Amino acid sequence: AAVRPMKDQRTVWWFTPRLAATPQPVAAPAPEATPATGDLRTAPKAPAAPAAAPAIDHAMSALLLNAPMGVAFADANGIIRDANPLFAKFFAAAGPLAGRDATDLVDQADRAALRVLITSTARGEGAGRPLELRLGERMAELSAQPMPDGAVLYLADVSEQKALEVKFAQSQKLQAVGQLAGGVAHDFNNLLTVIIGNSEFLLMRHPAGDPSFKEINEVHQNAMRAASLVGQLLAFSRKQTMQPKVLALADMTTELAQMLRRLLREGIELKVQNGPDLWPVHADETQLSNAIINLVVNARDAMPGGGTITIATANDMVQQPEALGTAIMPAGEYVRIEVADTGTGISRENLSKIFDPFFTTKPVGQGTGLGLATVYGIVKQTGGFITVDSEIGHGASFKIYLPRHRVDANAPVAEVAATAAPRDVTGQDTILLVEDEEAVRSFAARALRMRGYNVLEAGGGEEALEIVKAGGHDIHLLVTDVVMPNMDGPTMVRHVKGLKPHLPVIFMSGYAEEAFRRNDENASDLHFLPKPFGLKQLAAKVKEVLSGAAPH
Repeated sequence: AAVRPMKDQRTVWWFTPRLAATPQPVAAPAPEATPATGDLRTAPKAPAAPAAAPAIDHAMSALLLNAPMGVAFADANGIIRDANPLFAKFFAAAGPLAGRDATDLVDQADRAALRVLITSTARGEGAGRPLELRLGERMAELSAQPMPDGAVLYLADVSEQKALEVKFAQSQKLQAVGQLAGGVAHDFNNLLTVIIGNSEFLLMRHPAGDPSFKEINEVHQNAMRAASLVGQLLAFSRKQTMQPKVLALADMTTELAQMLRRLLREGIELKVQNGPDLWPVHADETQLSNAIINLVVNARDAMPGGGTITIATANDMVQQPEALGTAIMPAGEYVRIEVADTGTGISRENLSKIFDPFFTTKPVGQGTGLGLATVYGIVKQTGGFITVDSEIGHGASFKIYLPRHRVDANAPVAEVAATAAPRDVTGQDTILLVEDEEAVRSFAARALRMRGYNVLEAGGGEEALEIVKAGGHDIHLLVTDVVMPNMDGPTMVRHVKGLKPHLPVIFMSGYAEEAFRRNDENASDLHFLPKPFGLKQLAAKVKEVLSGAAPH
């Protein structure tokens, strides 16, 4: 309705939004005043207005009672005149809110800002930005609009929205840290390959009893420890080399428990509870075992006074998508692995950071902060999900969900026994070695020549391709790095395969080999040597591939 000064009447009807009120006559503004805009009102001069007023007021009340947000009306001093049920519900108010000061409903830290918002809005100085209010674990946004002698307060519960924002930010952070960790791990793997390889050369010339043996051996051992740490970084970044196979979790956890009991001190009991008829899963047994070991060790450290650790497995039918941490687990069939303890528990503020790399609550020097980050990476790379529930003083429960693996009844049964490493690692074949890091290439070439191989060296993919195109060499094996400038390993291999389709290839990399196999139709000719590696690993892998011992 049009809003205009009423010059010939001393009474007007103000239909301020009240939940259970009838229109109340109030003094009309002076003739020269202009009523505030936005208020539904009509003058007695119009015959239908008083009769329509109760119906309009009833409609307004019904609208506010069923509004999808909290609404309240406060005077210029912040005293609430009325409020709908959602507004009262958010503040868990006992009894009616009418007559109470709105600022008394919020936390002490928010009271001054709410007071300013109401008074400035009532004076017509603008509604300002919405306030973010926190009540315990709940979050809300409160905004205001002017009304005569006060303000209308609108309250939207944004707890779920804020929780999703936090989860998304956490997911983005983990992804960024994972990418950084993967890049750092790649560089460290090259350095460690050189250190491990050359220390092994030195150990060959300085056997036990030599004055230099102890120092050289310490260099080698600590390089191997560093390699293990880099492996954890790669696991977190989900770029660890995996060798998945069909696993029966009941057998795996039972065997693993025998080893785990040796890691536990007196006063800690380990229980294993395997559910009936567990579905098979497709995972790397070593990596999955490492994930469970990390969880058990973490549980052990959380129980300095002793307690119980339980490893439980069960089939789990997820009927609808579920939010687990920063991820959404689709509906489907899963096998659940739970590691629970009766330890000190994890505080709520630390739960959101528990899988962050380098985050630890242990004293300096007693933890790397990579244990749970490694578990997270292994589970994610396996295609699973992980969640944690905990309260201070009530222990913690980590649950891993792995997708059920459906075995094709007509598929040939895979060999379960590992192929033994060849004892004779010498040969006379010609190997094309491609590596842009000169120190790594020098070590690998020297190691292969010591075993009798003829080695052609290339400092990059383009140079290797030129060697193959030039001919003149009967190349039996291509050994190449993955990440190289200008032309990376996989690109170079595709070009080489166009010239020599049956040439076997060994990728030297710490990255996940499954990614290569999924994207290469000649995957049967692709083999992997994880970095960092030493003399024995390199020689054994080369002999294995050339002799056809490796699975195709």
